[in-house]
Amino acid sequence: MSAIRRKFGDDYQVVNTGQGSSFPAPTKRKRQRFVEKNGRCNVQHGNLGGETSRYLSDLFTTLVDLKWRWNLLIFLLTYTVAWLIMASMWWVIAYIRGDLGRGHDDSYTPCVANVYNFPSAFLFFIETEATIGYGYRYITEKCPEGIILFLFQSLLGSIVDAFLIGCMFIKMSQPKKRAETLMFSQDAVISQRDGKLCLMFRVGNLRNSHMVSAQIRCKLIKSRQTPEGEFLPLDQRELDVGFGTGADQLFLVSPLTICHEINPKSPFFDLSQRSLMSEQFEIVVILEGIVETTGMTCQARTSYTEDEVLWGHRFLPVMSLEEGFFRVDYSQFHSTFEVPTPPYSVKEQEETSCLPSPAPPLTPTPGDPRISRRERIFSLDGVPQEEPASRLPSKLQRMSSRNGKEALKAGGGPATQQASEKASSTGDLPLRVQHLGSFASPEEPVGNQQLQLKPLKVGSDAQTQSAGELEHHRLTLLPPPIPGPNLNPLPVAGSRPEDNLPAKLRRMNVDR
Repeated sequence: MSAIRRKFGDDYQVVNTGQGSSFPAPTKRKRQRFVEKNGRCNVQHGNLGGETSRYLSDLFTTLVDLKWRWNLLIFLLTYTVAWLIMASMWWVIAYIRGDLGRGHDDSYTPCVANVYNFPSAFLFFIETEATIGYGYRYITEKCPEGIILFLFQSLLGSIVDAFLIGCMFIKMSQPKKRAETLMFSQDAVISQRDGKLCLMFRVGNLRNSHMVSAQIRCKLIKSRQTPEGEFLPLDQRELDVGFGTGADQLFLVSPLTICHEINPKSPFFDLSQRSLMSEQFEIVVILEGIVETTGMTCQARTSYTEDEVLWGHRFLPVMSLEEGFFRVDYSQFHSTFEVPTPPYSVKEQEETSCLPSPAPPLTPTPGDPRISRRERIFSLDGVPQEEPASRLPSKLQRMSSRNGKEALKAGGGPATQQASEKASSTGDLPLRVQHLGSFASPEEPVGNQQLQLKPLKVGSDAQTQSAGELEHHRLTLLPPPIPGPNLNPLPVAGSRPEDNLPAKLRRMNVDR
């Protein structure tokens, strides 16, 4: 266990699949399987009526398909009955000719020498049939009916031997026994592989002889009802295990994990962990190939019901590299361990991924991380007009406070108030933009100097310019204001200069 955790992490846990999965499922009554785990089809044919005569038309296949107990019984009965019938015929010939009471007369030539009763006739038949030839009992030339019976006996014996011995040989050499050494995992698992949800199971070959042209197929057995109302019991659907890519052609020299990708074409497209507990289906797996030693086609089968499909599990690796060869540990062939797997179906995951994302706000906030630094600098909407001064860097806070004080000392009036408002509005901008916007016209009086910003045009051209080009195109001042009456109110006599500052700068001065 410690070695497994070191290899796969502490979050993974090996599961004994014989005790069920870690996901609790409601207790279900054991239902009838369509195909047993050993591959036997659980189907019986009844009410054949007059169709039973079809079995006699193919008598050889019928005998081969019988169980061993019936084959042995037929074998013994056929030879026993044939021997008794042929021995009786030899005894009847001797009885009709009167050879039974004159067998010890040396002057009399019987049909078969030294045949006095039925046991001696039976021994003569066995010696003839088995070609033993002890030389004590033999047929004479004065018995034409015996010669004809001898020829019939030879032909009939050859036919019976060929039929029964051939039947026994075919039954013993059937590739069904080769399927006993082909293994399937006890459970199937559902987990992610290469980012896709997949149904997987494992197959293995216990013999060193290979399966030539091994191919695997999967069928889903599930009852359903058509839109027209027709009920289809045990409807069969194909499960794609790599037919289009050639993954169904196996090189079965070591255990392989067969994978069925769950996609929109899969019958399990809407299967989730919750719905798996209430589903009823059966997956039939068919493995076919040619036995390398005999050249006969072999087929191995098994099935998985919904109770034998483990959600969120993966098979434990069984291959290890030894000195000069690869080793397969079949003790871990059926073992699985838990892995993180989403409990939703592929259909639900695709519907969730296709949902539209919420639309971004029309006016982005200054703290929005989606706004780039270039947009925050060159967009007037991105200027934090009401950002608290406590969130600014200390250097920018000192610069904004210094600009406000210098504007107050330069002279009062509307110019002072306007300069203070500009200092308040530009104090939150980066240092370079403050310098670009703080140049005053040399021709304007000092008292009427204003800090003005020229609106920046943010477009496709401005966003593609480099930093050197932005440095070259410096901002110019706006034209001087038109002469006229000054609408800004003058400061009240006796009031402090700080009272004329904007509320933001007043708060900043109070904080200092």
